Amino acid sequence: MKTVRITEPGQISVENIGEELPQCGKNEALLKVRYCGICGADVSSYTGNQPFTTYPRIPGHEFSAQIVSLPEGYEGDLEVGENVTANPYFNCGICYSCRRGHVNCCHDNQTMGVQRDGSFRKYITMPIERIYKGKGLDLKTLALIEPFSIGWHAVSFVDFSKFEKMGVRPKILVIGAGPIGLFALISAKLRGKSCGAEVYSADLLDGRLEKAKYFGADVTVNTSKTNIKEFTAKVTGEDGFDVCIEACGAPETFLMAIDSAAFAGDIILIGNGKRPTTFVHSVILKKELSIYGSRNSLPEDFRNLIDYVSKEKADISSMISGVYPVDDCKKAFDLLVSNDGSLCKLLIEM
Repeated sequence: MKTVRITEPGQISVENIGEELPQCGKNEALLKVRYCGICGADVSSYTGNQPFTTYPRIPGHEFSAQIVSLPEGYEGDLEVGENVTANPYFNCGICYSCRRGHVNCCHDNQTMGVQRDGSFRKYITMPIERIYKGKGLDLKTLALIEPFSIGWHAVSFVDFSKFEKMGVRPKILVIGAGPIGLFALISAKLRGKSCGAEVYSADLLDGRLEKAKYFGADVTVNTSKTNIKEFTAKVTGEDGFDVCIEACGAPETFLMAIDSAAFAGDIILIGNGKRPTTFVHSVILKKELSIYGSRNSLPEDFRNLIDYVSKEKADISSMISGVYPVDDCKKAFDLLVSNDGSLCKLLIEM
């Protein structure tokens, strides 16, 4: 059985670990992994820039699979042979966050591929409660549900009903048009449809902005060529954006969100920052901004998204820029390390 392993920063290999299947624990299913998406976190683990990764590590938490076996006596609706995906964020169940239902931000969160071994292997075991029926979705699309859920969860912080009540068509700025930013854009278009939300996409790379247009951005802006303050003033009538979603994790883009947000606006942070940000925080008070940090996603995000996509409310297959056999895994990782913005999601066929 082939297994991808990052042995140390810059070193990735495909190993054959024999044919013995992993043993299932109580209430666990055996899954045959079919496709794995390469996440930015996996690339950071490969390059040594993911602070939470320990080595050696099997990467991967975006995946699709088929059920090989179910626990003895299982009486749920999962079936052997069906296509599924799963929630890769393992929570402790006892910390204050978990006790309040915020399992996505468990104090001792362990994400597959980061704090524990991930999905880049032929067979894995998974607790039954973490597995979600594919509802007719193909295996490649199912491998996109987890990254889609990150953007979907972030947009859940926006109260679109208040705009409906006010008769306002909100303007939403998504900063960053990488895969997570694009999924946030799609989520904002879907969830803001009832109030006619306009969604804008900002990035430094034209290739990414072309993708943003394809996925429904009303307007795009290349911030390396256009002054974002002047752009914001022009398109919002100097009001500012009702919602700014930051999907880069850089100090510059966080400050851009603060500057671009309307008074009493919302800022949602998805990007995982690695550098400190220095600013005078009184601007947050002056504008009375609401700032939300968004981490991972919730079980209901997975279920809702599978419903949405299976009912053809969102075609996300064009997010896939390429599919590589597992033996070419290193090639795919290296392509993403040097990505010029033309690549979105790369899948590995296990």
